[in-house]
Amino acid sequence: MTDSDAGGIEYEPRSVKDIVVEMKDTSELMVDLAYSAVLYRNHEIAKEVLDLEEHMNVLRYHAHMTLMLAGRNPQEAEQLTGIFQIVSAAEKIANAADDIATVLTEDVGLPPELRSALPGAKEMMVRAEVDAESEIEGRTLEDINLETETGVHVVAIKRDTDWIFGPEREEKVLRGDVLFGEGPEAGVEQFYEMATRRSYEKEMMESSEIEGLDRAMAAIVEMKDIGELAVGLAYSSALFENEDIAREVQALEAETDRMKQDLEEWVLESAGHVDDPMQLQGLIHLAISSEVITDAALEIADTVLRDIDLHPVFTEAVKESTEQIVSVKVLGDSELDGRTLGETLVEADTGMFVMAIHRDDDGWVYSPDSDTKVHAGDTLIARGPENGEERLRRMAGAG
Repeated sequence: MTDSDAGGIEYEPRSVKDIVVEMKDTSELMVDLAYSAVLYRNHEIAKEVLDLEEHMNVLRYHAHMTLMLAGRNPQEAEQLTGIFQIVSAAEKIANAADDIATVLTEDVGLPPELRSALPGAKEMMVRAEVDAESEIEGRTLEDINLETETGVHVVAIKRDTDWIFGPEREEKVLRGDVLFGEGPEAGVEQFYEMATRRSYEKEMMESSEIEGLDRAMAAIVEMKDIGELAVGLAYSSALFENEDIAREVQALEAETDRMKQDLEEWVLESAGHVDDPMQLQGLIHLAISSEVITDAALEIADTVLRDIDLHPVFTEAVKESTEQIVSVKVLGDSELDGRTLGETLVEADTGMFVMAIHRDDDGWVYSPDSDTKVHAGDTLIARGPENGEERLRRMAGAG
């Protein structure tokens, strides 16, 4: 990708599949980074989101050019309209992530007690630049074994101006690499110190005097989780051509609309009881952006609801993206049969997040938790790293 002398973008031939993969991976990473930046007040991560937004603009241009040139006959052109819709949705997700990061970079207005009001988060995102004398410099991710040592999973590496999404375990960490890791806060601190040789600086917690701020922040986090689930389910519905999953995305979008309205009402009511009402403005921005993400997820699912025949390149793209989306049948007498997701440590042992479970008798269970019991005959819809699929299939007796 290069800029032309006139400051525009030069077209370089690329496959539709490669562009869709990169747009999907980039937009999803942007959402993770943007929320982490705002919720943990990390300006460095917020700036990375803004840089990725510029990268998405280039990808969008290449996607439109490539798609317009790809249709060789009316039938293929019709199939590519669905890819256009998915590309557009990925762009909207990226734009929403950019808007979330802007809340921090432009100081739109957030309560200083924001972090103290956050519900306990399972995982957070961290940005760490590898020091020349770091113990991990020059070693592969497999050799470092960060997930076992710290519980942190490296989701991306920025090397100069290039990005490596979902790096393979054989990827070598180089001096100056910027690693983006996701994991528990205690592990994040250890990971950061290993990479940078500096102590991780945590923001001081301030107790909140704003009545109901904890509930408002819980709603923001829930909208974040719903948005991420909706995007995952939307891609799943399109991949497996499943209308039931697409309908669930539709329901999640409606739930986000309701939550946004409730949060807006809370902000308006609370504005009269704080010294500076503008410090609540950012919460509305977060709610609006969260709604945009679920709206975009519905656009993806809409390809199923309107029975749009997607080009086979979509399936290839999803299978090659950073996070795999898989459908796994649970067999009798397997490790999972008759046990809960928490007992079997599915997420910890495989890295796969179970988004939904289909049961022949009871229909669908969405967003199953650690207490959800799995039975023989259940079909798990999960997303996660490529190497996690094989482990999940073994646990289900299908490996």
